[in-house]
Amino acid sequence: MELGIDGRVALVLGASKGLGQGIAAALAREGALVALVSRSRERVEAAAAELEGATGFVADTDDLEAMERLPGEVAERLGPVEILVTNTGGPPTGSALEHDADDWQAAYRSLVLAPRALIETTLPSMRERGWGRIVNVGSSSLREPIDGLALSNIHRPAALGLFATLAREVAAEGVTLNTIATGRFATERLASNWGSWERMQTDATQGVPAERLGTPEDFGNLVAFLCSDRAAYVTGALIPIDGGLTRFS
Repeated sequence: MELGIDGRVALVLGASKGLGQGIAAALAREGALVALVSRSRERVEAAAAELEGATGFVADTDDLEAMERLPGEVAERLGPVEILVTNTGGPPTGSALEHDADDWQAAYRSLVLAPRALIETTLPSMRERGWGRIVNVGSSSLREPIDGLALSNIHRPAALGLFATLAREVAAEGVTLNTIATGRFATERLASNWGSWERMQTDATQGVPAERLGTPEDFGNLVAFLCSDRAAYVTGALIPIDGGLTRFS
């Protein structure tokens, strides 16, 4: 299936490993020019070296001024950003009242304000061109709160509200915004939450009807479709990818 993104410029956050790397690989495979973004120069340069048409950039979602500058830096090297994937990772684990104000503010910056800063900077050129795709990597906590992930449960709905609201405002201009409700994927992040890679592989599949964890490739395939011409009528949606883990709500 031709997705129509050959030659388009894509900016992917958290792209040096895990789901972000899977997303970048899927977009690169379809011919996109991918700007991989990570806090680690070493990791992002290594990841970019493995993908044809990929370029590494260093930035931290905790630095909102860096987020505002980033699309311009990408545009100088690759061209205006046409595809934006806000994969900002997850905040620390813990219960609802366990975290202090600094943790709350950091989670809000990462999950809400960083995507907003990137959207605010990239959206004008998308609207001018009459084409743009923006995808937020959310969590299944948007459908069912997850025990021990209070900051994610609390702050991700704000990002969902931003995407859903903005999607309606720009739908007639060829720009789509969608959020993915991410289930359990075999990544370092999930292994950390479960205590080890081995325990994740044996225990994390429990309750998943597909009887397996998702892979970064599974995830990248969905994102590539949402970023394509084929998905032009899909916007403002919350789309689960979890092997049937969460029930419809």
